Amino acid sequence: MNAATKGKITDVKELENIAKKIRLHILHMLTRAGSGHTGGSLSAVDAAVAIYFSKMNFNPEDPSWKDRDRFILSKGHAAPLLYAIMAEAGYFPFETIGTLRKIESPLQGHPCCKSLPGVEVSTGSLGQGLSVANGMALGLRLDNNPAKVYCIMGDGEIQEGQIWEAAMTAAHYKIDNLCAVVDNNGLQIDGPVQKIMGIAPIHDKWAAFGWHVIDIDGHNMEEILRALDEAEGVKGKPTVLIANTTKGKGVSFFEGKVEYHGVAPSAEEYERAVKEINNG
Repeated sequence: MNAATKGKITDVKELENIAKKIRLHILHMLTRAGSGHTGGSLSAVDAAVAIYFSKMNFNPEDPSWKDRDRFILSKGHAAPLLYAIMAEAGYFPFETIGTLRKIESPLQGHPCCKSLPGVEVSTGSLGQGLSVANGMALGLRLDNNPAKVYCIMGDGEIQEGQIWEAAMTAAHYKIDNLCAVVDNNGLQIDGPVQKIMGIAPIHDKWAAFGWHVIDIDGHNMEEILRALDEAEGVKGKPTVLIANTTKGKGVSFFEGKVEYHGVAPSAEEYERAVKEINNG
């Protein structure tokens, strides 16, 4: 059954509850694996949940359904986020999430479309996802297919030159069935984004490249939903949401700490984090 048939979720509280569950799934996977990317997986949860469960048409029983909307996690190191959402959506048995990063598991450290149906493209080599999203969106347009393409990028990722080639291309070809999201959490593996390679002013740069730009609080579900609604109405140009977020969002002792970019929770941290999220 696809999402269009069973009805998309528009209730803010229900989406917030799903986001809480996704954060718990992410922490469970990472702690079991003993490795992986905590901070950036948690920061992008709210935008990804809003996209997947309030907007997208998809069919877990037929992942290649031609009329599905496409979701590209360009920041592929945040794979636990994608897997948690796919498990919640019914793409694979829930107990599979405990196999993250295990040998022969379909849930590897970066998403692989050859091993997990429902993953649109293998990602992890940063900077490539937006180009792939462009190609998919153009292909859909050529087929007169009304499906949309969503692409989540990291803020450190947009230091990559290919992102800006893709940004220029999307505007030139007026790819208005594409909505991109920048997970602007301010931190990358080596430290603050502005210190490593400054990307500000982000809004002005995307606007200068011909995009419709919407700045949002990336943890405010109402704002995210309004922005996604606005993006659907934009014609003649692509849309990008600058989602201002907090690395490690949802767990106070992970939030804003660069050291949790690529470090999994310990067993003790996991227990503390679960209690905090459940009591939040």
